[in-house]
Amino acid sequence: MQKVSAAFTLVLAISCATVANAQSTRDAISIVGSSTVFPFSATVAEHFQKANSQFKTPKVESNGTGGGFKLFCGGVGTQYPDIANASRRIKSTELEACVKNGVKDVAEIKFGYDGITIATKKGAPAYALTRKEIYLAVAAQVPDPNDSNTLISNPYHTWSQINPKLPNQPIQIFGPAPNHGTRDAFAELVLEAGCTQYSWLKSLKEVDEGRYKRVCTQVREDGVWTDVSEDYAMIVSKLANNPQALAVFTFSYLDQNHDKLAAASIEGKQPTFASIGDGSYLISRPLFFYVKKAHVSSIPGIREFIAEFINDKAIGPNGYLLDKGLIPLKASEASAVRKDATDLRNVRL
Repeated sequence: MQKVSAAFTLVLAISCATVANAQSTRDAISIVGSSTVFPFSATVAEHFQKANSQFKTPKVESNGTGGGFKLFCGGVGTQYPDIANASRRIKSTELEACVKNGVKDVAEIKFGYDGITIATKKGAPAYALTRKEIYLAVAAQVPDPNDSNTLISNPYHTWSQINPKLPNQPIQIFGPAPNHGTRDAFAELVLEAGCTQYSWLKSLKEVDEGRYKRVCTQVREDGVWTDVSEDYAMIVSKLANNPQALAVFTFSYLDQNHDKLAAASIEGKQPTFASIGDGSYLISRPLFFYVKKAHVSSIPGIREFIAEFINDKAIGPNGYLLDKGLIPLKASEASAVRKDATDLRNVRL
């Protein structure tokens, strides 16, 4: 019995050692994060492997900006991702979580821009919207139309109730769930921008930021706004079945699906490469990826992948990522970004 137990213990020890060894080695870059950045990162991964056949193709996963940071900041070691894609900057709380878990050196690399669009099914009534009108359509609480200094539960059910010039159509909007970076950007660039056009709500931020955030960014829960946690293809299918509805997309996805979608103008501007690039289209945002510096020396190909991503042939004025809808950096900005990327400069908040 003792011999059997000893033999079993030896086999178990060998098995555990084998599993531990398998978990401690990885020969392909692991990338997680933003669904917006996913097509850009996946395309770069393909080009990277073709140019560097000694390395395996990186594994790129789409699990949302927030979800990606949770995985990325989980710790140091090959069981954790090397790179996190993000459609917004990392938050201070996320960076603190990184540090708490031993991820102390994180490089931030901005590689281009994208716009947030409000779109309908192709052929549906055209919309010309302001950020204030979108806020009034989406927010859970809004100023009383009879007393703008008082908040009430959102009373609007058709667009024409907000502005008689808008279509007399039911308000129904599909948008990204809270784990998406696009949702964070929509809240900041659209909802807050519309909310702060009421002076007392703008001043509320200095007095009670928590209440300000709730009032300005909490979306209604009466069926008018619908969270979609799946990819954008799911939202397109929902629009196909409901041509009266609108949806929140990224410009890159809109550009790839211009045969199915039509964008609303925002503050009189249509989302285009030119209007996002020059800043005249007001709801645009930078795109990033973050690198865990502790993995650079242990996971093969990270520096080469970074070099491919920031290369002019990828993100330059004629780069292959423009075919995916990327808005390129200005030349002066691109130069600084490439230096920071080469130096693996730590994120500065």
